[in-house]
Amino acid sequence: MNLSVRIFLGYFLLIGFAVWFVMRTFTAGLVPGMRQSLEEVLVDTANLLAELVVSEMAAEDVADGAFAEAMSRFAHRRFDARIWFLKKRDPNLIVYITDAKGIVRYDSRGRDLGSDYSRWNDVYKTLRGEYGARTTREDPEDEYSSVMYVAAPITQAGRIIGVVTVGKPSVTVQPFIERAISNMEEKGGLVLLGALALGLLVSYWLTVSIRKLTGYARAVRDGKRVQVPNLHEKELTQLAEAMEAMRSELEGKDYVENYLHSLTHELKSPLALIQGTAELLGEEMPLKDRQRFIGNIRSEARRLHQVVEQLLSLAGLEKRRGLEHLESIDMADMLNRICEERQWAAKQKGIKFEYEWGGTTQIEGERFLLQQAIGNLIDNAIDFSPPNGIIRLQTHVSDEYWHCCISDQGPGIPDYALDKVFERFYSLPRPGSGGRSSGLGLSFVHEVTQLHEGRIALVNLEEGGSVAELMLPLVQPLPRVV
Repeated sequence: MNLSVRIFLGYFLLIGFAVWFVMRTFTAGLVPGMRQSLEEVLVDTANLLAELVVSEMAAEDVADGAFAEAMSRFAHRRFDARIWFLKKRDPNLIVYITDAKGIVRYDSRGRDLGSDYSRWNDVYKTLRGEYGARTTREDPEDEYSSVMYVAAPITQAGRIIGVVTVGKPSVTVQPFIERAISNMEEKGGLVLLGALALGLLVSYWLTVSIRKLTGYARAVRDGKRVQVPNLHEKELTQLAEAMEAMRSELEGKDYVENYLHSLTHELKSPLALIQGTAELLGEEMPLKDRQRFIGNIRSEARRLHQVVEQLLSLAGLEKRRGLEHLESIDMADMLNRICEERQWAAKQKGIKFEYEWGGTTQIEGERFLLQQAIGNLIDNAIDFSPPNGIIRLQTHVSDEYWHCCISDQGPGIPDYALDKVFERFYSLPRPGSGGRSSGLGLSFVHEVTQLHEGRIALVNLEEGGSVAELMLPLVQPLPRVV
């Protein structure tokens, strides 16, 4: 399980537990809170009624008096009250009155007249001057049949002459409880969904820098040329800088070793030839042979100079981590200019250029490097083209890349060399002369292509010859600021 998933699960479980705990606490306190509110209203009602029936209770006329008539009318009264979402139409208040001995003298339901309620908690405590209340189920098997009763004393001249008890079925508050719980669950679900979305954002935010650093490390492992990622966390920035410093140190050692090995191998042959020729020149020989040997020394010296110059250019290029001078370049115009500069060399072999431009020719890049790279590809095509051959330059655009194909009609690339042509100092003999180049031209092209985050491929054509395909992105990233 990766880090972002762990952070997301941890955050989501934490928020989920907090929401569950709050909902559970709220739900656990909701029912008692509702019943306490109901009890408070019943206390007021019972004490109000106790004051209204004092005279009738003293005259022992409470069962047939004005109070009983009023309660009868109340029982038949219909309401038109909307309490939030609940529409109330019928009364559901229960009232009974007992005398000082706890005997029922009035019952709004008319079923328990004469019954002894002296042992019921509401009557028993009230007759003794205490607060009396009880909750009793009408049906012992049905939890929703419970009724809450609150009593108040009927007093005359400081003496308790009876008790008024007011009852309210608990089921009357059940719709409000269920609605509150439903709203709580709905809001809790929305909070959890919000926490889910926020958890995804938080886990992404916390791990985005780690992913950048991981991608950088993988690119370094694969030998790609990448820049140090821009990270916002100080510790991760220090780690990235340390990794870059370590990479530079390791690459620097390998770089020097590889170059020394390659340079030694490349310079050995011309130096041996120059040394052997110089020894021969110390002996007597015909003038014609002497001039030929001197020409060989000059040729090898030029080759050595060319190798050193190209090696310095390639070394500087390989140390770069990004482009420095981006500009918009008209590639059709650049290709025309490069071909014009090589017209003399092409005419020497009777070679013609053919052009086929397709799509946009504007790209973002570094002009000097692209001129050198494309020039090397065209030089390569001229070297391997037969006399009176044709070099075709074709461009087109696809998948946000600009493609340039440079094809020749030469002998093609041997199979054993297909995966080596872009290596430093690797060179194939030219048709006819058998001479070789420095072996650095295509390496330079490869480095320029990588700097532009493009691709380069050199393959054989079925009809003969080879084609170099250069692919460059139409939009380059911003140059690195050092």
